[in-house]
Amino acid sequence: MPVCTTNLRVRYAETDQMGVVYYANYLVWFELGRTDFLRQFGFTYEQMEREDGCLLPVVEAICRYRAPARYDDAIFVETTLLNLRSSVIKFGYRILKSVEGAAPKLLAEGETVHVFVDRQMQRTALPEKYANPLKAARTETDSSQYRDIEANGNAVHSLL
Repeated sequence: MPVCTTNLRVRYAETDQMGVVYYANYLVWFELGRTDFLRQFGFTYEQMEREDGCLLPVVEAICRYRAPARYDDAIFVETTLLNLRSSVIKFGYRILKSVEGAAPKLLAEGETVHVFVDRQMQRTALPEKYANPLKAARTETDSSQYRDIEANGNAVHSLL
């Protein structure tokens, strides 16, 4: 499965009094990565909503924090597709800090699960024009580089 990389620099407004990135900002960065991931397949959230009335709310979010990010750190988000069903999609994320002369440092990793719904918030299937390119890419490569939530004892298989 393709991995989409989104580069960022930590802004001062994203840090707390301790000079560490506030924990909720990692979920914002997940969203940035997810948005870029969909763009690499030629569509956007806005297009899905406007043209097809397809909304993508988060129904579960997990973030495991490994090391702090601080103001002005050069970081990047790696986003991949972990699972795709007719009305559910699951993304995996890794947030890493660029380290000059060394391997990137893992700061956080996580997953989000989304359910496709219509404007009345009723579950619906993802339109084929979006599902087909995602399915095609998913079958091309192995997504084993990302641990499934179930490996950590948090079962979401009932959603998938």
